[in-house]
Amino acid sequence: MPELTIAFLFGLIVGSFLNVVIVRVPARQSVIFPRSHCPHCSTAIAVYDNIPLLSYFFLGGKCRHCTRPISLRYPVVEFSTGSLFVAAYWKFGLSPALFLNALFFSALLVLIFTDLYHRILPDVITLPLTLLGFSLSYFQDPSIMESQLLENWFDLHSPWRRIASHSAQSLLGILVGAGVLWLVAALYLKLRNIEGMGFGDIKLMAAVGAFLGWSLAWLTIFLGSLLGAIVGSAYMMYRKKGRRYELPFGTFLGAAAIASALWGNDLIRWYAAFYR
Repeated sequence: MPELTIAFLFGLIVGSFLNVVIVRVPARQSVIFPRSHCPHCSTAIAVYDNIPLLSYFFLGGKCRHCTRPISLRYPVVEFSTGSLFVAAYWKFGLSPALFLNALFFSALLVLIFTDLYHRILPDVITLPLTLLGFSLSYFQDPSIMESQLLENWFDLHSPWRRIASHSAQSLLGILVGAGVLWLVAALYLKLRNIEGMGFGDIKLMAAVGAFLGWSLAWLTIFLGSLLGAIVGSAYMMYRKKGRRYELPFGTFLGAAAIASALWGNDLIRWYAAFYR
């Protein structure tokens, strides 16, 4: 389908910009100026060497000028963004929800990699993302914002009632997403006298809840914890890290949030079918 090809190509272009954000935001640098340059020799990258995905392979993964290696993160982020834009188009079609979730996925990719590389979930991303998710919740797809808890209170076929329903879902999502992690962090600190979770993770879950509502916020926390336990434990064993090694929990939460947005309600319905 040509639409999917366009979505992928547009995602590659956005992914190229996301790489800039991942590098510069943690360093408190402008994401606009100066132009892209090699992190090793600081030589400005020519336009023909800055083609998303392709340039990395044409250059053999090395800078044209100093021949130092280019991080594999660059093509991974670009390909991931393109793939997620295709997945978003496949699920939401050409609708306001497509653009809303493409923006959400883009921000999550930045947070996934900034936490993975720098152990930072920047407020400059998480806080505006929370506000944006709540203020634009009307445009979120009903398949994400649907809730058995609220469906008897609001008629989703009425625009004003849909605003109320989605806003309530988003607000509950913020409270559940951030509240659950805050409670876990507070209890862990009280019982162990050790800070086991940063406030960046809590702010990230506030943003996830704003976009996905309370039920998928719950699912995100569950999937993120499961993913962190499996992948994190395997990595710590492989690298022989101690128990106090700081895992990038935000990375796992971000990946879980993307999965929840795309397949969350299907997963919940599949799980609930076992109890009918």
